[in-house]
Amino acid sequence: MTKVVGIRFQRAGKIYYFDPLDYDLEVPMHVIVETARGVEMGTVLIAPKEVEDDQVVQPLKPVIRIATDEDEKVMERNKEKQAEAFKICKEKIAKHGLEMKLVAAEYTFDNSKLVFYFTADNRVDFRELVKDLASIFRIRIELRQIGIRDEAKLIGGLGICGRPLCCHSFLSDFVQVSIKMAKEQNLSLNPTKISGVCGRLMCCLKNEQDTYEYLNSRLPSVGDYVTTPTGMRGEVQSVSVLRQIVKVVVDNGEEKELQEYSVDDLKFTPRRRKDVRVTEEELKELEGLEDAGDNTSEKTGSDKNYSDRKQDRQNDRQGQDGENRNRRGNKGRRNYDKRNNQNRDGQNRDNRNRQE
Repeated sequence: MTKVVGIRFQRAGKIYYFDPLDYDLEVPMHVIVETARGVEMGTVLIAPKEVEDDQVVQPLKPVIRIATDEDEKVMERNKEKQAEAFKICKEKIAKHGLEMKLVAAEYTFDNSKLVFYFTADNRVDFRELVKDLASIFRIRIELRQIGIRDEAKLIGGLGICGRPLCCHSFLSDFVQVSIKMAKEQNLSLNPTKISGVCGRLMCCLKNEQDTYEYLNSRLPSVGDYVTTPTGMRGEVQSVSVLRQIVKVVVDNGEEKELQEYSVDDLKFTPRRRKDVRVTEEELKELEGLEDAGDNTSEKTGSDKNYSDRKQDRQNDRQGQDGENRNRRGNKGRRNYDKRNNQNRDGQNRDNRNRQE
């Protein structure tokens, strides 16, 4: 068993395990820890506890210290500096004419790195932008391209239900959401009705999917025959998933009547429900709404200090190799042309001698 403490660094972000050492930590205390990005301040979300060794990725980094009042002031100053950095970066993006949308700026706690988050439709060559920013801030600069779901998570907002966005409030990970879920829940396949502010399918479709699958498994399908409490046999005309009500057409001998029954009052042979299928026309109409989940995402970090200089050196070497190959090729062509000219001159002299 290993003793761990769960710490979160961003609102609705992932929870990471650290070694609490001998500190008396409680929720929601602030602590200082060292991560792959540097020294950062996080919030205790899971009090120290014992977990199985296979649930922990070793080596487990320790908590440096409990945050002090001075550390809290540092975080406040960083937030003020982030607003100024965001403004400067936005001006530089416009100056370089780059097709990218800046979303947020973030300082690490120890001010060793400044991270800018942006969205873009295509790959962006921002090496010159990074050099400009590095000359201004004099620290390590990182530009990170994110997806539109991550943009909504960072910025926040209100969903069509009127509540704060789930991804900004409590969802730590994005899950895969499909159009099949919308059909399973009998929702209108209107893009404006089933997509969130990010333009992708609403995350809450996944939250309710298990409930709908269970409720649908208890209902007969439309067209099935069921036995009513009075012993009459009728055909299912429609079902209400949430109310668990079934409308049945029964024949009393004189006329057909439409009656409502609770699914618990009916007798029928349960059968495996048919898989919900999405037609090609529906897929074409709703193309772009589906998202593969935590992913989407979101890649392209860039380090100005090392990676750009390395790429420049590679480009320079490629350029030099190309120039050398061109020189060798031109030299070979010149030698070839010279030999051809000499051969033609020799042939012309021979022809003149024969004529004489």
